[in-house]
Amino acid sequence: MPKIKMSKYWAFQSAGWGAFALINIGLVLFIFQAYNIKSFQRLLFFMEMGLLFSHIMREVIRSSALLMRSIQQQVIRFTILIITFALLAATAVTPFEYMYTLRTNTEGEPYPYKELFYSNFGSFLSLYIIWNAIYFIYHFVKKSRKQQMDTIKLEALVKELELKTIKAHINPHFIFNALNGIRALIDEDPQRARRAVTELSNILRSSLKAEKGETISFSDELKIVKDYLALENMRFEDRLQVEYEVDEETLEQQVPPMMLQTLVENAIKHGISKQIKGGMVKIVSDFRGNYHELAVQNTGHLNGGANSSGFGLSSTRDRLQLLYGEKAKFQIAQVDPDLVEAKVLIPIPLN
Repeated sequence: MPKIKMSKYWAFQSAGWGAFALINIGLVLFIFQAYNIKSFQRLLFFMEMGLLFSHIMREVIRSSALLMRSIQQQVIRFTILIITFALLAATAVTPFEYMYTLRTNTEGEPYPYKELFYSNFGSFLSLYIIWNAIYFIYHFVKKSRKQQMDTIKLEALVKELELKTIKAHINPHFIFNALNGIRALIDEDPQRARRAVTELSNILRSSLKAEKGETISFSDELKIVKDYLALENMRFEDRLQVEYEVDEETLEQQVPPMMLQTLVENAIKHGISKQIKGGMVKIVSDFRGNYHELAVQNTGHLNGGANSSGFGLSSTRDRLQLLYGEKAKFQIAQVDPDLVEAKVLIPIPLN
């Protein structure tokens, strides 16, 4: 047989009114020690009416979209609702109690009708205040959590779209520069041009793989950079010297895809290409405390074009901000009279 699953609402209703019944039974048996069948008949009918009218009240709240109104309107309408349904419940219960003499004083005499009515009204008023407070708090917390989750999902979606937009700008920017370099080699040295096409295909293949994730291992990123530098070396020949200072333990660290390549491209474009005799590009990868330090050093001058306003460097800042927030750091500086350094510090995840 299929299992019957109780909704949260009916679970709360059953638990709440069941607790009310148990408390009253305990009071009758152990405190007042006034056990009689009429006490339990009255309690059962009182609980049934309380459950019935609270359910009708809930339907009124839902049909009127009360929880969607302003706080001020909610307070006013909840107050009216509580008083109204306390009166209705008291009106339903009192005649039954009076007719069957379910409540008597210590001398065994029945209470006057008005006294019974006011007593029942006060009891239902208190219970419905508690009922509505629980109902309001539950839905307020539920709504707040949903809004928080929606906000988190929206922020994640915005970040994802921003990252994809930045990537879409980076890759065409790099491709066009590479194609211009290959075009310059076609007439001058066809064999080198063919080798350059092979290098470019390797870079594009790696780039497409990089699009599948927000980060890749540094070893994969370094392969892209080496292919790129091999391609650029055909264009600059002896004017470009490349050095690597890489701690092998950093090869498995995760980095944003194409970020190092962007910094190297910036170093060549604004550094090496501006020097008549060319220069050096040095790639450094090491650990500095709780950070993975990536640095690209190049011959050149910071005020000669390798500044912080270009798209390559601004996109690097944007991606670091989106992926790591304020934890990641990026800076570019003139460390020597003829040496510019772009440095990235990526936080190492704690195990």
